[in-house]
Amino acid sequence: MSRLLEVVGARTYADAGVSIDAGEDVVARIRSAVESTQRPEVLGALGGFAGLFSLETSKYKEPVLVASTDGVGTKLEVARLVGRYDSIGIDLVAMLVDDVVCVGAEPLFMLDYVAVGSIDPTLLEGLIAGIAQGCRQANVALLGGETAEHGGVMKPDELDVAGFALGVVERRDMLGPERVRVGDVLVGLHSPGLRSNGYSLARQVLMSGAASLLEPAFSGATCTLGDELLMPSVIYTPCVLALRNELGAGVHGVAHVTGGGIIGNVGRLLGGAMNAVIEMESFPTPEIFYEIQRRGPVGAEEMVRVFNCGLGMVIALDASAAEAAVTLARANGFGASVVGDVRSGVGKVVLS
Repeated sequence: MSRLLEVVGARTYADAGVSIDAGEDVVARIRSAVESTQRPEVLGALGGFAGLFSLETSKYKEPVLVASTDGVGTKLEVARLVGRYDSIGIDLVAMLVDDVVCVGAEPLFMLDYVAVGSIDPTLLEGLIAGIAQGCRQANVALLGGETAEHGGVMKPDELDVAGFALGVVERRDMLGPERVRVGDVLVGLHSPGLRSNGYSLARQVLMSGAASLLEPAFSGATCTLGDELLMPSVIYTPCVLALRNELGAGVHGVAHVTGGGIIGNVGRLLGGAMNAVIEMESFPTPEIFYEIQRRGPVGAEEMVRVFNCGLGMVIALDASAAEAAVTLARANGFGASVVGDVRSGVGKVVLS
C-alpha cells in the first residue's frame, strides 16, 4: 500500500506555477500540426518518451549524420511585444536545416524545446504551427519536443525556444572548403529581411518601446516595424538540395549567412590560399538594412559583420554551372544572382 498520505488543503503543482492540465491541452492542440510533418520513416506517434526514425541505410554506402542546434535569439523579444509567435517557428526551422544542408546533407527530422513562464495554450499552438509549417517547407519531420513551464523562475510572459535537427549525407558527397577552388563562381540566394540575426543591435537602434513597433518600418514603408522585424526567414534547404541534385559535383560549398554576417560566414567556405570577392551591388539589399545603418548610425564594416544585408546563402560552384544554378533557383521561387567569385588570396572575404 502506498505510503503517500491524503492531505486536506494540500498544495498543488499549479500553486507552484506549473499547470499539468494546460500542458495536456497544448499536446492535444498541436497533434495535427505535428502529424502534418511526418515522413514515411517516422515510427510511432506523438506522446512517446522519444521520437523514432528509421534511417534507410541501404541508400548509402558511407552515411554521415549531420546535426545542428540553435535558437532564434532576441527576435523573441519582438514577438513577445507584438504578441505573435507563428513566424518564430519558421525561423527556428530555418536556422537548423539551413545549417545542416551546408554540408550537402538532407535534413531528416528536428526536435524543439520551449521554456515558458506560464503555459498559454493558444500562444504555444501558434508557435508549434509555425514550426510545423517550416518543417513542411523543408520536408523534415517534427519528431518530438518538450514544453517546460518554469513557474516562479521565468516571468509569465517569458518564452525561449531552441531546436535540434539531424540530416544525412553520403561521405563522398560532403560539401566544404576542401572542394572550393580558385575560379569558382559564387551564387547568392537573396534574403528579404533580417532572418534571425543581429536583433540585439537592430532592436537597440530601431525600437524605442512597444509602441514603436506599430509605426512604419521606415519612411514610405507599407508595413509596421513589428511586421518587418517578424518577417519569417526564408528556408533555403529545398533550393540547395535541388541545385545539388541537378548540378551534382558542380556544387562545391555552401555558406549560410547568419550570425557573423557576410564576412564571417562566407569566409567559412575558404581555404587559406584563396579569397572570396563579393560584389555588393549584385544582389538587392532591403531597405530595413539601410534604416538600421541610418538610425544607428552603424558603419558599413559593422553592417556586413552583423547582418546578411540581403544575402541569405552563398554557394560556390564550377563557373560552368553558375548560370544554370541561378536559373534553377529562380524557377524554384528563390531570388538568386551571381554575387562574386573565388580568387587566389589569404582566406579573406573582400567586398567590392
